[in-house]
Amino acid sequence: MTAPAQPKKIVAPTVSQINAEFVTQLACKYWAPHIKKKSPFDIKVIEDIYEKEIVKSRFAIRKIMLLEFSQYLENYLWMNYSPEVSSKAYLMSICCMVNEKFRENVPAWETFKKKPDHFPFFFKCILKAALAETDGEFSLHEQTVLLLFLDHCFNSLEVDLIRSQVQQLISLPMWMGLQPARLELELKKTPKLRKFWNLIKKNDEKMDPEAREQAYQERKFLSQLIQKFISVLKSVPLSDPVTMDKVHYCERFIELMIDLEALLPTRRWFNTILDDSHLLVHCYLSNLVHREEDGHLFSQLLDMLKFYTGFEINDQTGNALTENEMTTIHYDRITSLQRAAFAHFPELYDFALSNVAEVDTRESLVKFFGPLSSNTLHQVASYLCLLPTLPKAEDTTFDKEFLLELLVSRHERRISQIQQLNQMPLYPTEKIIWDENIVPTEYYSGEGCLALPKLNLQFLTLHDYLLRNFNLFRLESTYEIRQDIEDSVSRMKPWQSEYGGVVFGGWARMAQPIVAFTVVEVAKPNIGENWPTRVRADVTINLNVRDHIKDEWEGLRKHDVCFLITVRPTKPYGTKFDRRRPFIEQVGLVYVRGCEIQGMLDDKGRVIEDGPEPRPNLRGESRTFRVFLDPNQYQQDMTNTIQNGAEDVYETFNIIMRRKPKENNFKAVLETIRNLMNTDCVVPDWLHDIILGYGDPSSAHYSKMPNQIATLDFNDTFLSIEHLKASFPGHNVKVTVDDPALQIPPFRITFPVRSGKGKKRKDADGEDEDTEEAKTLIVEPHVIPNRGPYPYNQPKRNTIQFTHTQIEAIRAGMQPGLTMVVGPPGTGKTDVAVQIISNIYHNFPEQRTLIVTHSNQALNQLFEKIMALDIDERHLLRLGHGEEELETEKDFSRYGRVNYVLARRIELLEEVKRLQKSLGVPGDASYTCETAGYFFLYQVMSRWEEYISKVKNKGNTLPNVTEVSTFFPFHEYFANAPQPIFKGRSYEEDMEIAEGCFRHIKKIFTQLEEFRASELLRSGLDRSKYLLVKEAKIIAMTCTHAALKRHDLVKLGFKYDNILMEEAAQILEIETFIPLLLQNPQDGFSRLKRWIMIGDHHQLPPVIKNMAFQKYSNMEQSLFTRFVRVGVPTVDLDAQGRARASLCNLYNWRYKNLGNLPHVQLLPEFSTANAGLLYDFQLINVEDFQGVGESEPNPYFYQNLGEAEYVVALFMYMCLLGYPADKISILTTYNGQKHLIRDIINRRCGSNPLIGRPNKVTTVDRFQGQQNDYILLSLVRTRAVGHLRDVRRLVVAMSRARLGLYIFARVSLFQNCFELTPAFSQLTARPLHLHIIPTEPFPTSRKNGERPSHEVQIIKNMPQMANFVYNMYMHLIQTTHHYHQTLLQLPPAMVEEGEEVQSQDTELETEEEAMPAPADIMPTLMDASSSQEASASQTETTSSQTGADSNPEATPAESKITATAAGPVATPAENNTPPDATSAPGETK
Repeated sequence: MTAPAQPKKIVAPTVSQINAEFVTQLACKYWAPHIKKKSPFDIKVIEDIYEKEIVKSRFAIRKIMLLEFSQYLENYLWMNYSPEVSSKAYLMSICCMVNEKFRENVPAWETFKKKPDHFPFFFKCILKAALAETDGEFSLHEQTVLLLFLDHCFNSLEVDLIRSQVQQLISLPMWMGLQPARLELELKKTPKLRKFWNLIKKNDEKMDPEAREQAYQERKFLSQLIQKFISVLKSVPLSDPVTMDKVHYCERFIELMIDLEALLPTRRWFNTILDDSHLLVHCYLSNLVHREEDGHLFSQLLDMLKFYTGFEINDQTGNALTENEMTTIHYDRITSLQRAAFAHFPELYDFALSNVAEVDTRESLVKFFGPLSSNTLHQVASYLCLLPTLPKAEDTTFDKEFLLELLVSRHERRISQIQQLNQMPLYPTEKIIWDENIVPTEYYSGEGCLALPKLNLQFLTLHDYLLRNFNLFRLESTYEIRQDIEDSVSRMKPWQSEYGGVVFGGWARMAQPIVAFTVVEVAKPNIGENWPTRVRADVTINLNVRDHIKDEWEGLRKHDVCFLITVRPTKPYGTKFDRRRPFIEQVGLVYVRGCEIQGMLDDKGRVIEDGPEPRPNLRGESRTFRVFLDPNQYQQDMTNTIQNGAEDVYETFNIIMRRKPKENNFKAVLETIRNLMNTDCVVPDWLHDIILGYGDPSSAHYSKMPNQIATLDFNDTFLSIEHLKASFPGHNVKVTVDDPALQIPPFRITFPVRSGKGKKRKDADGEDEDTEEAKTLIVEPHVIPNRGPYPYNQPKRNTIQFTHTQIEAIRAGMQPGLTMVVGPPGTGKTDVAVQIISNIYHNFPEQRTLIVTHSNQALNQLFEKIMALDIDERHLLRLGHGEEELETEKDFSRYGRVNYVLARRIELLEEVKRLQKSLGVPGDASYTCETAGYFFLYQVMSRWEEYISKVKNKGNTLPNVTEVSTFFPFHEYFANAPQPIFKGRSYEEDMEIAEGCFRHIKKIFTQLEEFRASELLRSGLDRSKYLLVKEAKIIAMTCTHAALKRHDLVKLGFKYDNILMEEAAQILEIETFIPLLLQNPQDGFSRLKRWIMIGDHHQLPPVIKNMAFQKYSNMEQSLFTRFVRVGVPTVDLDAQGRARASLCNLYNWRYKNLGNLPHVQLLPEFSTANAGLLYDFQLINVEDFQGVGESEPNPYFYQNLGEAEYVVALFMYMCLLGYPADKISILTTYNGQKHLIRDIINRRCGSNPLIGRPNKVTTVDRFQGQQNDYILLSLVRTRAVGHLRDVRRLVVAMSRARLGLYIFARVSLFQNCFELTPAFSQLTARPLHLHIIPTEPFPTSRKNGERPSHEVQIIKNMPQMANFVYNMYMHLIQTTHHYHQTLLQLPPAMVEEGEEVQSQDTELETEEEAMPAPADIMPTLMDASSSQEASASQTETTSSQTGADSNPEATPAESKITATAAGPVATPAENNTPPDATSAPGETK
């Protein structure tokens, strides 16, 4: 098996190349944004650019990229477009620019929306050009560009401007293109369409001839386009050379057809047209399909089109068709064919009288119809309205092969989609992993099309939705698996031994050689299936490795996925591995199979179960794991072995590879999606259409829900009545009590509920009254009943003063329906989420709420805030493995909660014992929960009832205050509460206290009743399940955990009513959908009442590693983002409290009126300047260092040494001034730069107490959701803007800092970028050289924006800054040295012993290891490049350790600095560096 050639990567042009380009010179003259005096518009410029730059270079991406980047479309093409100047070059230039914007994934239609007048004319010109003859004015390559443009239009139906044009092409009138008999048949099927058809005909008659002709042209456009395509397809020869233009045209055309079929609004009318044109039959019979090399992708696309044309959906109603309905349709087709045969074709009598099952296979249909003449076949087809009627005396023009295929393909039995899915193995094998057509490499440029499903706005049915996600998720995980296998296996260095076997010359942390492998069980298949129910095997490995790695292998949990690999290397011992050459032939990889861990075996060969009990200690190094193999795969492999005599795969494995648990959940997610497709997915009715992208997008908003709730208890949401009034601007607030002293929270609010069905009042007065009523809120303060005399009985209170938009979000979240909250950075998303949870908990105590987040970190933040509110902790439960990181002593995991319940039970029974003693009741009431229950019923209740009868009002007598205390039966029990319990001021107050005391006692017994189950259930597992299903009211998990454990949760009978999702815009579409279905429906309906999603689609989307899936398939689109695009109403939080107002301005343009909370202006930390720095934010221009800007030691692994050194120098400067190092984070936009900066930090700072280490050195993407006071940001790129062009990444980068942001970049590159203009125009308004105030120590009293009293120094470049920091450091060392010298001269009695010794050490260090001279401070470029290459070989998570391996003599500057900074030993950056990271493959140690 050979690996395909690696595709070429598109190299972005450098700044110098950009400046030298003809295009750039023209841009500077005519349209560049920064040029003040522009030349007037000249159509000749457009013609020249198109002919000389675009066509001449055969539409080279590099040229088009330059044009698009220079804002050619925005500032020249569309701005000056009008029908008068429209020409071929003009049209093509606009299409190229729009296509390029889609390829780059930047908004494409904004320019057209601003100036929409000429768009209809432009669109009509495009349609005309798309149908032009290929040998005429437009070449086939140009028409392919037009097809791509049309495809983008059809996929942008949410844009009104585009939709209005596209609707004229695809709607019922397009059926004009059908042949008359077929049209009749279709109208007969759906009677209401005939009415519309007659209306259309009437309207057409009223039109003037010219308009009618134009309308007919548009309606027939797609039919004519199909005919044009068929003629191009037929011109492809079978074996002679073919131009790739033809092949690309055919591929793009099929892609367009798939996209039209996969969207219901277009499919509804187009599917019939497509069917009537018999496009699929023409394609399957074409020469292109049979060309191995050129036709491969075309065939794959054709299979997708075939799948969608026969999709299980009713085109008119949009309802999914069941298995039975599909069978009925199939039977109807066959029987209508049989009837036609019986009535008109005597030669087909045998066929007509056979039963359906006998004649509906391809073989039998060919047997019956093959012998017939072409004319007869044509007549059969015309009876079925498939072809026009054949005139009497004429012969058919169609060839026989076409006619036969037409009848056979239409009537053969189809395989059910779900059946195919169930027989598919879930683990990828070597055949899929290295197939470029299925899993493209990372170098996908966005040029060609791929045979991949797309995730757009709408889906046909839930089955279609799940299937597209299933396929993409499977392929994306396959891509990641490929990277892991290549990394681990090449680290193990498999070579051929002298005797022909395998010898491993290296080792890997994530892989081990297999000592023994045996299949131990193959279970019988279920009835009706042909694969075993389970296959188990034992894998033995020898763990002679470091302890922490041994622990990782022994820590493999149940359901972790591993891969079994067979390698048969052909290279002799000692051969070097070259990462640039194909991987498979180098290591001799033969097989890859997946398996799932069941557990490790103990000494006796039994599986060690997961649980709270500690694991047994095993002796020796040998460990055996019991694993499950994929039954489908096993069956296929065994069939292959038996039938074809192939070797048994399962006797060849010699490597087992594990993966990081966080990235290894793909199998469980795929299994979950497959299970969902096999069950009737019950999504709540109010969500169904919105999820598929149809209907009214606001239909699930609470204001349109039929079960809206009028009165809600807002509990502690409001801090005062004033806060409440301010929270509902424009509303009239009526309080039920007039006394201001009683107007205190908590409040119940009654809202005016409008039912959507009520008839509107006609009279004018009524309308006013109606609006007045709609604005009135009735507010009722209420008192929380006394909970007992102890201080801990007092409820915890919210202390946050929510803004009115936050209150609207909380209100929406409490109402049934779908609530979407857009939370810009720092707007208190988590606080809103926690308040919603708390309010639902108090308003609907019987309901259960599920919390889902993207990361464990977000879940932990939520939990920490939930615990600060009035929620009983016995109702909280946290599932998954992240609870270890919770920063509390309390354990909210399943077993942690079980232990809590058991401990709490003992505490409460002790209380019962004390109560029993205080009441003087004999016996052992506190033995179990059950005995305690009887004690409460017979002893406590009876005393309470007797007490109540004594003190309650007896008719007309006034109640006596003293009686409340005198008759109280529990005085002795409450003796340990703050005394006196009864105040004696008023009867009501004392009575409330008495009832509070009884509530306290009653709660003890209620809890014991709940805990009684844990006495009956003996095992920890059963108890934890009981907690999950019965006890917990708020259950939290990550979306990954939900996908992994869906099967178990459903089986347990898990139930919930509300879902709250945090970080919703960072969760993959499918991982957002699965949590909706973690329970079985009740009576065929889902019990889900509320779905609250909180996120920010203007920040980064889910991480998709493969560019092809991310860009082409739009897999990075979260469900949250899709809902926003569809138009679901959102609540946009609009006040941030994280950053200085000036920093907020760098990103608030991206949001609807985002302002600042008052404290951002008032608090001293925000109003004080950043010490030692003139500005609170600055963009610092970094030119090439020693002639080099960005470098790329590995593909996409960008580094920039000049910026890295500059960033670290500024960090050291800040630390030397006194800034705490942990308040500074260093961010960058690329992994390569991250590793380089970590390296330099290791060398420069080590563990130097004068400097310290930054809080984090990481990428912008990884830092999303976190913040720090000061951020130093390196943008790395100097040739092309790269992925910062995605505005979402820019927003994240700009919004991480609270007090100071310092950006290092090549300004000339970034200021030209259209998408980044709003931020960079503010950044470039300040000086582009770093302004520092070295004599101003931290902290300063200078106000932000004030002129400093100290001298300002301007740093021109990086070497100057490095020099400056060096001198500053040396000065500091000398002053400390001088200080110690004076200490040493003091009389001995005044100095402590330890101090003296220490000062001598310091003296020695500073003398021996002085800082190098300023000239040496910059490392040589050679050293830098070695540092870059070494770090390039590391992956995302391994921090590189290049310095450790290089010869210290070669780099005097670096080794000296490390020594000075770190003392005798320099420590590596992070302890998580894997040991095998020290010598990556391809690098000599």
